[in-house]
Amino acid sequence: MSVITISRQLGSLGNEVARLTAEQLGYRLVGRDLINQAARKAGAPEAALAAIDELGLLGLRPPHAVCDAYHAAVRQVMLELSEAGDVVIVGRGGQSILRGRPGTYHVRIIAPVTVRIERIARRKDITLECAKAQVETSDKFHFNYLKRCYGIRWDDQDLYDLILNTHHLPVNQAAALICQVLA
Repeated sequence: MSVITISRQLGSLGNEVARLTAEQLGYRLVGRDLINQAARKAGAPEAALAAIDELGLLGLRPPHAVCDAYHAAVRQVMLELSEAGDVVIVGRGGQSILRGRPGTYHVRIIAPVTVRIERIARRKDITLECAKAQVETSDKFHFNYLKRCYGIRWDDQDLYDLILNTHHLPVNQAAALICQVLA
């Protein structure tokens, strides 16, 4: 029974790699449902919405006590998922929460910023300028979230067992590499 955490940049195709990896391994894929589950446990849906709102469009700023309860619930849910095993967990600081746990592999999916901007512009049918703003805002949000909540830098290579750059690596090959690591 293994656990894979996947950290990804907006436009890196990390969600697609995570989905395909889970499918190929027959593992459960956990992402936003983890957030919702944690919010229900913490009784803090506004903290979950703020955590999901990586572009800051909702302008939510829950009180510290609510955020602390939410993060404790996320940690508890993640620990429960890791105990069950056979799961791919996307985002929410899994590389920190589950750091050092046996049978847990931490993967980072990256791509050059220009490639990510182009992907977002195509996917959302928006201008490159709008896509650039989204990528920059997302990067800033994730950097600050992980630093504030877990005291880590998301680009610290020591946090990951495998870092994959999807610039020239197709999603199916990235997923296959992750599966090979577990073999």
